[in-house]
Amino acid sequence: MALASLNRLRPLRLFLTGLRRRWLEWRTGISIDPSCSISLSSRFIAGQPGGIRIGPDTLIAFKTLLDARDPATGTVKPIRIGEKCFIGGGSMIMAGVTIGDQVIVAAGAVVMADVPSHSIVAGNPARVVRSDITVRRFGQLEVAIENTRRLWRP
Repeated sequence: MALASLNRLRPLRLFLTGLRRRWLEWRTGISIDPSCSISLSSRFIAGQPGGIRIGPDTLIAFKTLLDARDPATGTVKPIRIGEKCFIGGGSMIMAGVTIGDQVIVAAGAVVMADVPSHSIVAGNPARVVRSDITVRRFGQLEVAIENTRRLWRP
């Protein structure tokens, strides 16, 4: 019952996140693919147009920070996020970082170096915990999909 009532708000959420994406692109010059899902509480500091680029089918969770300005020198170093990635809640992506395709960044991770494709990173500073993974849209693992099908009963 509660799930059905929450699903009625989905069109409003999609409208608000789409509006925010367009505003970020217009105001700060961030390049965000239309298929991305971005939390309303995530923060972006681009520093210049094109400072942050986010690939398709990527999910950026709540209270994340993407900061393209280098705190030591004050210069702008671009951030690039690949496709089918998941950026966990409360994580920070620092200046000059390139995140490959199909990457999961754990909640609370502080990413200060480049992340290779098909991997999971966690910690402060973020380290590769697992590699050679395959994910679907929004960084969803294949195992999670199978478990959901097996355990979900409408």
